[in-house]
Amino acid sequence: MFGEGDPHAAVLLVGEGPGEVEDQTGRPFVGPAGQKLDEVLASIGLARDRVYITNVVKCRPPENRVPTRKETEACFPYLEAQIALINPGLIVTLGNTPTQWLLPEAPGITSARGTFLPWRGGIQLFPMFHPSYLLRYPSRAKGSPKYLTWLDIQKVREWLDEHGKSQEP
Repeated sequence: MFGEGDPHAAVLLVGEGPGEVEDQTGRPFVGPAGQKLDEVLASIGLARDRVYITNVVKCRPPENRVPTRKETEACFPYLEAQIALINPGLIVTLGNTPTQWLLPEAPGITSARGTFLPWRGGIQLFPMFHPSYLLRYPSRAKGSPKYLTWLDIQKVREWLDEHGKSQEP
């Protein structure tokens, strides 16, 4: 599964790998986590066709486990090519796996989320919780993953308002 979206997007979203529904359809983030991601994007008036969505690994790991280092290394040239072709200004990493892979010195996702981190060639990396994490912790109470994601996606909107090239909703 390669990815989909605007090939000129200012924002590239990178998840871990395809899940069962994604594997069946050949499209990233279309299962329950994808529906949650669509809701998060819609909360700031951003349609999924205005971003580019992909994963670190391009094939579903057996039993939906975290990809191994060998699997990630095998797929990384494809992700690097996607980043080079799309040339986003902002990469939103969804969860710990893409955050740690793209920026190994970053702290875990709980500490790294919601912060803009410099990456190659002036690209900003912005870690957020993976949408599947939000499905497991549905509370909207202050400090909850959903609450923190709401704060984070507002920062993405602010970044787009200031830096977005083709992203006006």
